[in-house]
Amino acid sequence: MAAPVLRRCRVWLGAGHRSVGNVAELRGPESPVAASALCRSAKEMTEKHKRNVPWAAVVGLEIHAQICSNSKLFSGSQVQFAAAPNSLVSFFDASLPGTLPVLNRRCVEAAVMTGLALNCTINKKSLFDRKHYFYADLPAGYQITQQRLPIAVNGNLSYILRMGKNQNEMVTRSVRIKQIQLEQDSGKSLHDDLRSQTLVDLNRAEGQLRVDANVSVHRPGERLGVRTEVKNINSARFLAKAIDYEIQRQIEELENGGTILNETRAFDFKRGRTIAMRDKEGKQDYRFMPEPNLPPLILRDSKSSPAHTSDQQVVNIDWLRERLPDLPSAKRAKLVECYGIQPQHSFTLLNEDGLVEFFEAVVNATGMAPKKVVGWIIKDILGYLKQYNLEVKESPVSPLLLAELLNLLENGTISSSAAKQVLEVMWKGEGKTPSLIVKEEKLELLQDQNELECICQTVMGAHQKEVADIKKGNKKALNKLIGQVQRTTRGRSDPVLVKQILEKLLS
Repeated sequence: MAAPVLRRCRVWLGAGHRSVGNVAELRGPESPVAASALCRSAKEMTEKHKRNVPWAAVVGLEIHAQICSNSKLFSGSQVQFAAAPNSLVSFFDASLPGTLPVLNRRCVEAAVMTGLALNCTINKKSLFDRKHYFYADLPAGYQITQQRLPIAVNGNLSYILRMGKNQNEMVTRSVRIKQIQLEQDSGKSLHDDLRSQTLVDLNRAEGQLRVDANVSVHRPGERLGVRTEVKNINSARFLAKAIDYEIQRQIEELENGGTILNETRAFDFKRGRTIAMRDKEGKQDYRFMPEPNLPPLILRDSKSSPAHTSDQQVVNIDWLRERLPDLPSAKRAKLVECYGIQPQHSFTLLNEDGLVEFFEAVVNATGMAPKKVVGWIIKDILGYLKQYNLEVKESPVSPLLLAELLNLLENGTISSSAAKQVLEVMWKGEGKTPSLIVKEEKLELLQDQNELECICQTVMGAHQKEVADIKKGNKKALNKLIGQVQRTTRGRSDPVLVKQILEKLLS
């Protein structure tokens, strides 16, 4: 199975500011005691100053991502998630003598597209290497990778952080990508503690994502600190927790006078902390050497492709560039431009699989403005989905049903509070249309102004304190009366019309 590796993508986190303190020049102490006292005082000032200087963290990520392909990187064995152990193993996978690797074209194209998406320079010539180490799940004793000249280098990924009290402030950040390389995946060791034995599954790539995080901390303006490596993290959530914990652990260790060891650590997700595995002081010698059974990987572009060659004979970088799908940043920009929604709303729509398509289907089927539609999608539909732990595709309310409900609201048939009641009934999945629910529950908007005036007078009579507060100039008390009218009518009254009636009766 192919595993493109993003090597050492260095991310600068929490960039600290360099602090420059005042330097006091000490002259001519009159005695050794005075000199010693001054030295102690200066040392204490220095230590105190250091404690007040913020820390900066440096994080490098090595990301192992599985390519979506039908067969493995160097063999024709099928790729199937959760297949029976060792049921998808070719002679090459088992490292039988005389077997040779055959490079998977689909994996090469996927690696190129990944490099293009991350703004990398695509090397038209890249090389394969052997990385030697000995472990039970690596029967050949070496792994085929791209150490010297990988397929893509020197990329960058810009992203936007939502900050501020209401998460409505957008700040752009950028991370550097050192390289992307194609790498053979090792097997998987299965540890049986009951029988005190370890079994090996050579199907390979049963995990779709693994990340090794290299973390260090230092004072701004000083040398980089000693780094630790947190291995084999398998989710973005655990990755964030592991990095946060490791940064704080190192800061506390150094501030308490300790030292950071150059070691490999693991993340214990149950306890939310990293634990030491082994030290890295004795650097492992992988004895990299050129892979003799694979020639250099040559890529072409439109200018360098030989004449009279078909697309199947070469991997064309320009051809792949044209087939890149819209990246998230481009999709967000289109949503904001086409529908006039807020940038933060575009993030929410894209972060949930299928929510953009749901939103667009509703917009196309309703007369309500997209700005209003997105509010119903994010606050109400997404709220229900999270409450019941459902995916968008599992929603009992389809886009067409939601569009019908919003049309009833938009044309004045029901109020917004009544619409929320209807949505609550729809979410039960009984198959009733919004129009039927409105009819059965008698939720149509009250149109008789005389009836509304009678209801308003009744509410005012029952809430004399609020009436008195309004007459004294407390306009906020009016909202309470409006709410009481809404409750009395079960959401069937138009808040704007109710406000007008109340103001008239109070004048």
